[in-house]
Amino acid sequence: MPNPLLLGTWSFAQQGIERALAPLLEGGDPLDACELVCSTAEQDEKVDSVGYGGLPDASGFVTLDAAVMRSPAECGSVCCVRRHLDVTKLARLVMEKTSHVMLAGQAVDGFASSHGIPERELVSPSAREAWLRWQSKPQVVDQSQDGGLRPRDAGTDSGGALFGHELNDERRWTHHDTIGILAMNPDGEMAGACSTSGTPYKQPGRVGDSPIVGHGLYVEPGVGMAVGTGEGELLMGVCGAFATVEAMRGGASPLEAAREILNRVDKHFELEEHHQLAVIACDAKGSMGAVALREGFRAVVGDADGVRVIEPDEVLHAGT
Repeated sequence: MPNPLLLGTWSFAQQGIERALAPLLEGGDPLDACELVCSTAEQDEKVDSVGYGGLPDASGFVTLDAAVMRSPAECGSVCCVRRHLDVTKLARLVMEKTSHVMLAGQAVDGFASSHGIPERELVSPSAREAWLRWQSKPQVVDQSQDGGLRPRDAGTDSGGALFGHELNDERRWTHHDTIGILAMNPDGEMAGACSTSGTPYKQPGRVGDSPIVGHGLYVEPGVGMAVGTGEGELLMGVCGAFATVEAMRGGASPLEAAREILNRVDKHFELEEHHQLAVIACDAKGSMGAVALREGFRAVVGDADGVRVIEPDEVLHAGT
């Protein structure tokens, strides 16, 4: 029998997992659980990389991306959403109400309104203040993989690591913490979801890994599921979530599969100090694994033993 569980990225997933766990353990729909966890983060202004708390792009607009997935035949996503907050719900509508997988840009907001999702102002007061502070600093073009603008004096509004914190402090990676959720119920039914506002102060129009099936999220019944968080471009270059599940198909454990994909990133990219990436994975039996590129990543597990924040099983570059 599979081990039912919820597995999420970053400690702020705990609140949503605590809300969603009991119905899942009683046999509830795993996608309902994923949607609830993501929605909880989307509504929380304190989370500055997801939903209402998300930081704007370089032009001052917040744009949201999300994806949901049950299987290769059942998945949906949205990107560059500007006027609707409930993007995980919106991605699920794309999956369930259309013959498409992905909708993008201004038309997504029209689709959302036509299905009764209310419009919302997406730029929170705290996000607006952060953007104004960022805008006032001298800018240089950042040639790294995230391709945005970065202040010369990197700090709390830089879009990179928060310098001044201990290496193992999760706050180092504020702004890079997409929420990703994997769920399995007692019947072994799987689902996954992810939601993000993307890289802060990004080039307008930038889309990362989260809404692209196989990049930030992948679920295949009978094999496994994986989701990533951190520097999206790193994961996009190796089709990270799909590759993780493929490794499990080939016999790798979730831990071995996640490690393989981060090693692939390490091989092909010139990594910079502000680059963080983590992959969490689960196989069809409910075994799980979590690997991070650098120190400071946390995951949250919810199962029959309760809800708890955990360290990754491995850190590829320990001590950085």
